[in-house]
Amino acid sequence: MGSMNMMKKPHAVCVPFPAQGHINPMLKLAKILHSKGFHITFVNTEFNHQRLLKSQGSDTLNRYTSFQFETIPDGLQPPENQDATQDIPSLCKSTSETCLEPFKTLLLKLNGATTTPPVSCIVSDGVMSFTLEAADELGIPDVLFWTTSACGFLAYAHYNTLRENGFIPLKDSADLTNGYLDTIVDCIPSMKGMRLKDMPTFLRSTNPDELMVKFCIRETARAKKASAIILNTFDELEHEVLTELSSIYPSVFSIGPLHTIANSMVENDLELLGSSLWKEDKDCLKWLNSKQANSVVYVNFGSITVMTAQQLVEFSWGLANSNQTFLWVIRPDLVSGDSRMLPPEFLEATRERGLLTSWCPQQKVLNHPSVGGFLTHSGWNSTIESISSGVPMICWPFFAEQQTNCWYSCNQWGIGMEIDSDVQRKQVEKLVRTLMVEEKGKEMRKMAMVWKKKAESSSSLLNIENLSNRVLRS
Repeated sequence: MGSMNMMKKPHAVCVPFPAQGHINPMLKLAKILHSKGFHITFVNTEFNHQRLLKSQGSDTLNRYTSFQFETIPDGLQPPENQDATQDIPSLCKSTSETCLEPFKTLLLKLNGATTTPPVSCIVSDGVMSFTLEAADELGIPDVLFWTTSACGFLAYAHYNTLRENGFIPLKDSADLTNGYLDTIVDCIPSMKGMRLKDMPTFLRSTNPDELMVKFCIRETARAKKASAIILNTFDELEHEVLTELSSIYPSVFSIGPLHTIANSMVENDLELLGSSLWKEDKDCLKWLNSKQANSVVYVNFGSITVMTAQQLVEFSWGLANSNQTFLWVIRPDLVSGDSRMLPPEFLEATRERGLLTSWCPQQKVLNHPSVGGFLTHSGWNSTIESISSGVPMICWPFFAEQQTNCWYSCNQWGIGMEIDSDVQRKQVEKLVRTLMVEEKGKEMRKMAMVWKKKAESSSSLLNIENLSNRVLRS
């Protein structure tokens, strides 16, 4: 009887884009759907599956009969360093050109299995839209999960608008430095006041055939064919943007913050199933236990950001000269080239009040009472996790829609301050002090707590219920 009941379960195939910041929220959504009674097949690329096995252990991944992992190739040569972050534009090009046929073969295999229910729906990353064709052939729903903020997704959706209005491509490479990027974008109704430099960075090109601009225009257009669009945000935070998106796309669901919803819904045994492609250092939580409330600056530039050795030095001395306590995540591949050495004088000066680690359980760190501020690259996972933890931010956006998230954090939500891309130690020192000890920082912390409470009372739970029952089970 048990196996008969299992074969009647709805079966969701979840396909993240093969990068850490996309895998994390997709796994949380998959866990939520599993708690709603879905059988889950989670599809990583072969390269990332090997990294996941290494960081999580095969015992963890093979533990669940109703939550299984499969792989498809990404079409790229694997890098020599098995822990390296792959090049994002190369992945975008390769997955869109090579993944459809292996994915169709996988669906045939899943539907031919006698121990799992037939595939009833697909949930794929917004930039893995090749899945739409496969879903169409099977006559099943395909929901696209854009792991950006709603404002980031809307900005991509308006790339074509910017092109039609003559903002892009840039006329000359001098436009990158001559103030042109400060031009106010006046053709997007719900993004008043934004400059070109606050739009996702792929448009900073003179090439009319720029790969990532064409890719974003194509993917946001194809999204109109999806059964629904889902976003890891909540209505109170991005209401105006979500309203405009709902006028462009047929069915938009805000279902975040996913990590807090997953924590409240997921069964204990499935909590062990992690998505980090790096080994996490949990000892930093013990170190945080010894610190006073709101006294620690958490520093993490995410899974993709790469800085120069000089930028690393500027950040290090800015932190040292601020005289604040800090926890700093320095990935093995954070610095371009071979040199990622911190100055010995910096290590000596901060020995009593700084902790360096290579990766950490970020949600637990941000929720720790000793953490009072977050120096971040403004990736959306980090931003929404910071918002739902009530922690204000210093923002150093690197690429893609991080600039857009930064603008909203600083100008709309009142919980961020931006560091210049050409980072200088004096500015780092000043902003860290402002955030941690001055009146402006205290006001930002109060505002962050307001957003934290709004995140807790959001309508996302109802939206997940509607998504599950009206779309994915249809």
